[in-house]
Amino acid sequence: MAQKKQSDFDQTKKRTTYIKELTPLQAEKLKDWLEKHMWTPRKIDYSLYAYNGPEVNLVVYTSGKAVIQGKGTESFVQFVLEPEITGLIEMGYEQLSHPEWFEAHAGIDESGKGDLFGPLVSACVIADGDAVRKWIEDDLRESKKVTSDAMVLEMARKIKATEGVVAKVSYASMEKYNALYIKFGSNLNKLLAWMHAQAIKSAYAVRPVPWGMLDQFTKQPLVQRQLKLPEFNLKMQTKAESDPVVAAASIIARATYILQMRKLSETFGEKLLKGTNAEVREQAVAIVKKFGADSLKKFAKIHFKTAAEAVEMAKGQQ
Repeated sequence: MAQKKQSDFDQTKKRTTYIKELTPLQAEKLKDWLEKHMWTPRKIDYSLYAYNGPEVNLVVYTSGKAVIQGKGTESFVQFVLEPEITGLIEMGYEQLSHPEWFEAHAGIDESGKGDLFGPLVSACVIADGDAVRKWIEDDLRESKKVTSDAMVLEMARKIKATEGVVAKVSYASMEKYNALYIKFGSNLNKLLAWMHAQAIKSAYAVRPVPWGMLDQFTKQPLVQRQLKLPEFNLKMQTKAESDPVVAAASIIARATYILQMRKLSETFGEKLLKGTNAEVREQAVAIVKKFGADSLKKFAKIHFKTAAEAVEMAKGQQ
């Protein structure tokens, strides 16, 4: 009688790290379970609690993130965390629920679109199933869920170092950006589409893949018109960052934005802030007063309402 083949999941290397966001109720329930089963408590900075158990080290941070590590990680997640705490069977099923993530494809995302200072950056990452499996295990997440600049830069370094991965970006200096905005008829979506196309073509030239996923920012096929790659199928959907390759692109784009903001901050003489709030406007006013009204285009997206307000405020303060 022929032996039954092991599943692909059984044949893969056992996971020794697992990260899961817990609700406050789940975190409390997990702590009760750990105490009931006499796990050993320990002290970890910024944690709600931390325990050592049989071949498992577990930390739940104040953010609600549970980090489980050790040889017993898979067993603990499959037989305790999922059935008794979260009620969701998730680990090991990513490839069944989202098989497209594990195909060789491109992910595209941008950063800086809503910030007054700094460039608009498009990034394209091309990766395959081996990279995606590694990123899932490492808890790769989209840039909007990472609050630390240092963490974004470290994640970007790891993405670029992943075997077989291609990462390319497209952006322009602030003066060039402002000129391009006018060239594209003062239409930000058309400019963004052009930048996405540049990043995709640059990555595709290194490693051609049949398709890519882009977070939908318009219902019109603006990127496809700029792209002109008949053998490449660009798909668009909202919340595309759930695809790990798109999440990787969001990290690469954000890392590039952060580095460019550091250069602009050095020129200004203090750290420039992200966003468009009142503090950002005050910095724009300071730039105009320090370097002159025409200098703002070297730091900011001058089509933003905040930029015009800053120029008027600076005039009123002179």
